[in-house]
Amino acid sequence: MRHVTGRARRMGAALAAVLTWAGLAAGAAGCAADGAGGFDRLFGGPPRAEDVVKVSPEDGHKGVRPGEKLRVRAADGHLESVKVVKSQDARDTPVPGHLSRDGRTWRPDDDRIALAATYTVDAVAVDGRGHRSARRTTFTTLVPAERLIGYVTPENRSVVGTGMIVSVAFSRDVTDRAAVERAVRVTARPAVEIRPHWFGRSRLDFRPRRFWTPGTRVTVELRLKDVEAAPGLYGQQDRTLSFTIGRSQSSLVDVTAHTMQVRRGGELLATVPVTAGAARHSTYNGKMVVMDMQEVTRMNSRTVGLGGEYDIPDVPHAIRLTDSGTFLHGNYWSPADTFGRANVSHGCVGLKDVKGGGSPTPASWFFDRSLVGDVVEIVHSDDRTVSADNGLGGWNMGWEDWKKGSAVK
Repeated sequence: MRHVTGRARRMGAALAAVLTWAGLAAGAAGCAADGAGGFDRLFGGPPRAEDVVKVSPEDGHKGVRPGEKLRVRAADGHLESVKVVKSQDARDTPVPGHLSRDGRTWRPDDDRIALAATYTVDAVAVDGRGHRSARRTTFTTLVPAERLIGYVTPENRSVVGTGMIVSVAFSRDVTDRAAVERAVRVTARPAVEIRPHWFGRSRLDFRPRRFWTPGTRVTVELRLKDVEAAPGLYGQQDRTLSFTIGRSQSSLVDVTAHTMQVRRGGELLATVPVTAGAARHSTYNGKMVVMDMQEVTRMNSRTVGLGGEYDIPDVPHAIRLTDSGTFLHGNYWSPADTFGRANVSHGCVGLKDVKGGGSPTPASWFFDRSLVGDVVEIVHSDDRTVSADNGLGGWNMGWEDWKKGSAVK
């Protein structure tokens, strides 16, 4: 009887052990449905990668907005490597970043998240027990409904006169002018103080205190990409352009004397007879900057609010001075003795010329010696001083008033 009983006990113990292992196996299989290995957790195996490597924004997140921060963190232990790639405009660009001193957190060098982009994060971390975990995540950022573009005057790589004002015209109204102003940088070599001034919500001009020095190289940097200019309106450009200041030339038009004195480097080149605005259509006073030059253009009075007073299809040697339609141009239709004697125009300054502008005339002489950015100052007119925002009229504003036009305080 004792022998049978002892054997039964041994068989019972073996059966219990089998049942115990089966139960454990069944328990492990039941836990496997949650994506983690039951045996691993029970016996100290590696944890899930998402428990070790934390990434923000979360994997699969769509429409991530500016202001959210990209961070990679090791929940335990340290990060071994982090690689982030930005896919935008059909280009893949590595995102540079750095680890914290304790090795547990990675952040990009530039905290701004690009819009309309996909980010891919590949990270490897080692936990406190020496287990290595690798994780890949992706997220996409907001695609703005509206974009802001800045159009810069003067043109890239141009040579301009000493009166040139850098003017950025925006495609939409800007409400956060300070944010946009910080994203536009104008510098000069040799260095000189340059200050911005806003005209309304869609134009930002820059100039130094005094006219530029010949030979100065000016650089304009637009770092507008993804800058929020107004609610839901984001900049689109990262662009750099430059221009060079040429020789110094300025001209002084005396409306009463009917003359224009042209100086190059301070020396008088010539005194040219002119005609200016008649009494009913007087010419603005003040400093104006050459904005554009055309060999021949059409001038129609309806475009400047003067009805049907004139329509001249072939005005030669046309130099634009204001947005409102003030030109310094050749005039072939007035009698020769008009120039230097009478003011007969509708507000422009006229120089003697011939139809077609092909012969040597005072108008062609001046046109050939002019640059965009040259200054033309008009004095002794019965009209008011031209507004600072009419063309590139900012030189008619004092320096202290000019500086008050900045949105960054």
